Amino acid sequence: MRRMSLTPELVALCHREEADPGPDPSWTELKDEDFRPLALRLSDEADEGPLWVFAYGSLIWKPEFESVEQRLATAFGWHRSFCLDMVRWRGSAEQPGLMMALERGGRCNGVIYRLPEGEKPAQIERLLRREISDHESIDTVRWLPVHTAQGSLRALGFWVGVKGRGTSLKQPLDKVASVLARACGHIGSGAEYLYNTVSHLEAFGIHDRNLWRLQELVADEVRAIHGHAVEPSHSLAL
Repeated sequence: MRRMSLTPELVALCHREEADPGPDPSWTELKDEDFRPLALRLSDEADEGPLWVFAYGSLIWKPEFESVEQRLATAFGWHRSFCLDMVRWRGSAEQPGLMMALERGGRCNGVIYRLPEGEKPAQIERLLRREISDHESIDTVRWLPVHTAQGSLRALGFWVGVKGRGTSLKQPLDKVASVLARACGHIGSGAEYLYNTVSHLEAFGIHDRNLWRLQELVADEVRAIHGHAVEPSHSLAL
């Protein structure tokens, strides 16, 4: 298997304790009563049969839901992009970060998870509460046509087609690497997020060339920031 340049030792150098600043008051926070109508609408738009969720980033390594089946899947017309501006979670006001969404163009190889049989609106509502917290993000939740070895279907995707405020689209990899090597929030660093994503994609046999190059650039940045080379890890991208 390929050996990652971004090692656990380098990732550890990026961690620091940060306080949670709480929600940005300039965004319109979703209230408890807002989630059910949105879940019902998405359920009405769903295909017959089980609920599938498309994972391309953190949902691969931290799904926080039960699944009964997983398949490799491709979403055409989309690609992974570190384009979500973060001043919370994995960034701060002093050192903003970036997290991934799906940006238009190309193709994205990921994993789809089939959820257990159950009331679809309730399943969708639980996912919505995990993934979005404000009205401005509602349009980033959509049904994605995906292709698998067993055929085509539609899966629920999150943070798809982001635009406008709070996004930095089409950024060059070297600029993204500079941000990820420095940003950290109360749940962890940008480097950790990238490491977990790339290593778990590789474990599924998914090689994202842009993310692979990005982890190399972030590793170089971390070494430069800390002024010394860290002893290389013998761990593989498992």
